[in-house]
Amino acid sequence: MKTLMIYGASGYTGRMAAAHAKEAGLKLVLAGRDKAPLQALATRLGVAYRVFALDSAADVDYGLQDIAVLLNCAGPFAHTAGALMEACLRAGVHYLDIAAELDSYQLAERHDLGAAKAGVMLMPGSGGSVAMLGSLAARAVEHVPTPVAIRIALHVAGSMSRGSAISASQHVAAQCLMRKDDVLTARAPDALRDIDFGIGPVSCFPVTLPELITIARQTRVRDIETFVHVSGSAFPEGGIDALPDGPTAQERADNRYQAAVEVVGANGDITRAVLDTVNGYSFTPLAAVMAARRVLAGEARPGFQTPVGVFGSGFAETIADTRISLIDPTAPTAR
Repeated sequence: MKTLMIYGASGYTGRMAAAHAKEAGLKLVLAGRDKAPLQALATRLGVAYRVFALDSAADVDYGLQDIAVLLNCAGPFAHTAGALMEACLRAGVHYLDIAAELDSYQLAERHDLGAAKAGVMLMPGSGGSVAMLGSLAARAVEHVPTPVAIRIALHVAGSMSRGSAISASQHVAAQCLMRKDDVLTARAPDALRDIDFGIGPVSCFPVTLPELITIARQTRVRDIETFVHVSGSAFPEGGIDALPDGPTAQERADNRYQAAVEVVGANGDITRAVLDTVNGYSFTPLAAVMAARRVLAGEARPGFQTPVGVFGSGFAETIADTRISLIDPTAPTAR
């Protein structure tokens, strides 16, 4: 039986992923740099664990011995993805993570050819918005003969975890980008757009999401814009250190996520679709473990891949209570 390693298993999302993997009956090894919380979690779940930091390539290589699939849950991923991707290429281990940072996807792009030659799959974003929005875009694009542009938005509700807040704060000065003529291009961060998530249009602001890379890769559409609508206390105020580890189970249950997509056809018509799912912090570990489970079972393709590219457009709809609905798919609204 092939073995899954979850690195960063003692973190907020890592703990949930570990519990889901154990429940799924996967052969599991937990890993990270801090022994005490890792040992406590491993003891509670009755699984093995390994302690290693990422400063030494030799230590990482030793830690990955006999591992078939690595799921990296240790953010900020700008500090972990590089060392772990490179170690996976050396060891012949498939790499998955839950990154929402563009850097990880650009790194996977740079390693694409080397990964293909090594027979290793790199799938950043195996859970989270990449799985959600990738499926949503794919479902809508299926109904557009010649798609030329995609606008896609995520509705983020509820509170943010401490780890997500740290990652966001470290990328707050990054450029606001869109994909124009298949090139990542700077755009005005204050160019708001009204988008309908199924209950009427709301104002969304442009953000740089990894879907600028992953949706382009899976659809070959050359013009893509990404937006976010925030409600509740999704973005923290005050000091990050004062934030709780993450939202409680009740807070997650009370704050579902939605997403919306507009696909523009060559004739100028727009096809719309919406997604409704559980809270992102519940969806992410479920989707990532499902992806890992399928990769362990042999669903892998060498090189840089997306969840939709490997598992199909219906991947998100296999996770928890996730629904995708087309809005008037037979009569698109004119632009």
